[in-house]
Amino acid sequence: MHSIIHKAEESFLKSHLIILGSPNSDWSQFNLSADELAFIQLKIKNGQKSIEINQYSRYVFVECFDQNDQPSLMFENARKRGAAMLKRCNEVHIDAVSIVDEMDEKLSMYVAEGMALANYQFLKYFTDSESKKNSLKVIRIDESDAEIRKLNAVIDGVLHARDLVNEPLSYLTALQFSQDIVTLGAAAGFEVEVFHKEQIEALNMGGLLAVNKGTLEPPTFNVLTYRADAPKNSKPIVLVGKGIVYDTGGLSLKPTENSMDIMKCDMGGAASVVGVLYAIAKAKIPIHVIGLIPATENRPGLSAYAPGDVIHMMDGTSVEVLNTDAEGRLVMADALSYAKKYNPELVVDFATLTGAAVRAIGKYGIVAMGAVNSSVKNALIESGHMTHERLAMMPFWDEYADLLKSDIADLKNLGPAEAGHITAGKFLAHFTDYPWMHLDIAGPAFLSQDDHYRLKGGTGTGVRLMFDFLLKESGYLGAGSN
Repeated sequence: MHSIIHKAEESFLKSHLIILGSPNSDWSQFNLSADELAFIQLKIKNGQKSIEINQYSRYVFVECFDQNDQPSLMFENARKRGAAMLKRCNEVHIDAVSIVDEMDEKLSMYVAEGMALANYQFLKYFTDSESKKNSLKVIRIDESDAEIRKLNAVIDGVLHARDLVNEPLSYLTALQFSQDIVTLGAAAGFEVEVFHKEQIEALNMGGLLAVNKGTLEPPTFNVLTYRADAPKNSKPIVLVGKGIVYDTGGLSLKPTENSMDIMKCDMGGAASVVGVLYAIAKAKIPIHVIGLIPATENRPGLSAYAPGDVIHMMDGTSVEVLNTDAEGRLVMADALSYAKKYNPELVVDFATLTGAAVRAIGKYGIVAMGAVNSSVKNALIESGHMTHERLAMMPFWDEYADLLKSDIADLKNLGPAEAGHITAGKFLAHFTDYPWMHLDIAGPAFLSQDDHYRLKGGTGTGVRLMFDFLLKESGYLGAGSN
């Protein structure tokens, strides 16, 4: 992945320029004429906050920010402004632009972040892809090399996650997914171990094997490991990602329109875990993190598991399957059981798990629940606000677990229609005995239209959130946000 953000050069005032300031900033230092300065002041007086000047040899964009916003809201506004600037830069065929920050709020970092994320394109399958490429290739900011390295690392992690989500099943089978993870691990500096079907059978991962029964392609179980030379944490943080590379619903078949037709995205949680490992490895964060990814398709083949079946999970729990489209929790449960071997400090799982999560809060945040202490929960919530990948904490009362009691097995894999996102979380909780947080990213992981720098298709939701959290957990570079 090409890093688009670079350190500003001394001659930046001669380049295409984005100037970030407040309505009271001094704009006279940027080689602007008296008429241009008067034009800026007039626009600001009239309430305009985005101003464009075409000097023919270069463009100058002036962006005014209000300083009375909460920092997290100001940073998100900066990302959105960056996305708008990116669109304009490509419209006028700018290939490089410099950002000057007169606000002393590190806003250039957030504007550049929004621009880089909005500049993403998935052009692999176009025959005329070269003609469709965006013009912007370089964004220059006046920040330290370390800050720029971190920012490029997390952006590249997000973009790799988007690529994986946007790949169709015709390419991204479970086996190919594993191969791509190995390639990314080699590029970034994390280790990858791939378990194939015989090893999965030896581990008695009955959930993953049951979901895989209806497809011709074998499953994989992927262990991603990043351990810095001197990690801050003595016990690893484990990230678990749902890797259903395509979900038909199995014998409980989904409808096609606005459902099965976008189910290449059902490995969005796994893609986010890959993106996080890529980002922290590239940024060389002093931390120990393990990623666990169970991968398979869910199809209604001749040997497919069926509603009414009873399966046995890795930990021995018997589960009555009431709906084969509630498959994500089955593969995740085996991965959560496997995580116990690490005696982890914390486990966070990412999954496009339920339509109920989408109905609860839409695309505007991540449904979250689990069992962690208040300091970890508050740190995750704070990282959610700082990255605008916000967590909506759900109640997790014991009564929800009662809704999963089966007449013929230890558990059933489906509760009633009400609070389906919470009962799904309660199902997962059964397989945990460590500090654990469940993140249902079904709403924001895949969009039907652009939302500023979150573009149509895969968004890489969760990568920036977790990167920010792990950065602060490690104490790296003063625990600065990305």
